Amino acid sequence: MTYPDPTLFGHDPLWLMVLKALGVFAFLVVTVLAAILIERKVLGRMQVRLGPNRVGPRGLLQSLADGIKLALKEGLVPAGVDRGIYLAAPAIAVIPAFMAFAVIPLGGEVSIFGQRTALQLTDLPVAVLYILAVTSVGVYGIVLAGWASGSVYPLLGGLRSTAQVLSYEIAMGLSFVAVFMFSATMSTSGIVAAQRNTWFVLILLPSFLVYLVSMVGETNRAPFDLPEAEGELVGGFHTEYSSLKFAMFMLAEYVNMTTVSALATTMFLGGWQAPWPISMIDGANSGWWPLLWFTAKVWLFLFFFMLLRATLPRLRYDQFMALGWKLLIPVSLVWLMVAAVIRVLVGEDDSRLAVGLAGVVTVAVVAAVLLARGRRRSSAPPPPSAPSPGAFPVPPLPAKERADA
Repeated sequence: MTYPDPTLFGHDPLWLMVLKALGVFAFLVVTVLAAILIERKVLGRMQVRLGPNRVGPRGLLQSLADGIKLALKEGLVPAGVDRGIYLAAPAIAVIPAFMAFAVIPLGGEVSIFGQRTALQLTDLPVAVLYILAVTSVGVYGIVLAGWASGSVYPLLGGLRSTAQVLSYEIAMGLSFVAVFMFSATMSTSGIVAAQRNTWFVLILLPSFLVYLVSMVGETNRAPFDLPEAEGELVGGFHTEYSSLKFAMFMLAEYVNMTTVSALATTMFLGGWQAPWPISMIDGANSGWWPLLWFTAKVWLFLFFFMLLRATLPRLRYDQFMALGWKLLIPVSLVWLMVAAVIRVLVGEDDSRLAVGLAGVVTVAVVAAVLLARGRRRSSAPPPPSAPSPGAFPVPPLPAKERADA
């Protein structure tokens, strides 16, 4: 197993930096094209239909055809928009989505044309905070798109996105604190190295589940796609966008999905390290093999996004905000205190097993409380509905009588 030497970062020759940057860009673009096609195929199968099957063999070129179609469409600019901000908003949304992937480790040390380098563009002592900061900038593209469109529905979508990101970024940040506690670093490559023996998903299960919910809310995906709820906001923040400008918003959504999936892989699933029992094979974590394990884990989360879209209805806005503020944030705070106390009392070396058991108990307790609350609500009689002021009183309908033969 070859973990990258921290001194490798920042010392690559210029041609290698450019090559790695192009590689990350190509990885994201190909993943987006594949994700759009596979999502439509998966949704089709789950809804007992075929999905795309016309363009190319078995519909494999459908994503490419859609991209060409959007590029050739006429780009309309409505009359009442703030033109500068309106045109800049898609770029503000898509550029940070690519920038966040710069510190994601795709593998260990490899040799590229005889040059030893880490399979990672760069790393920082506060790499995770960099990802949170850059992804937060991306929401400005959505907010400015809604405001600059000069229309009511896009504005409401932009405001919803602001509240959504503020609410769920707090929970997401709290889910990372326990990871920092056990890895003793905020460097992404250091966090992967700290999981060489045990993945953090087994130790910090509550943190992983909180992040799993938060990453769906951060990416505006169903059932949390309230900023673009077409049932009530027509299309939300991108209602007034067409052609390449609309395609950039779609690109930003899928790149953000890939980024949060890669971050979940890095923080909780051991990053590029092979799963057990493959990890017991000599060379499984050496060379270019880690890129395969990393990609497989990322696609596991991408399929989770697709599964949610196909199975769950959209939440009401009050339910969505209550989930973040009344459940995820309090549970994260309580779990952090539990993990910190156990780590201090048991000791740093022996605390992983104890914290892992405490995490399972915490998840079981929270699930039991939510289940009991749901049962109480379902068994409670509905409150009587009072007639609205000035409404015409309507008598109750008589019971249906059986007609005499």
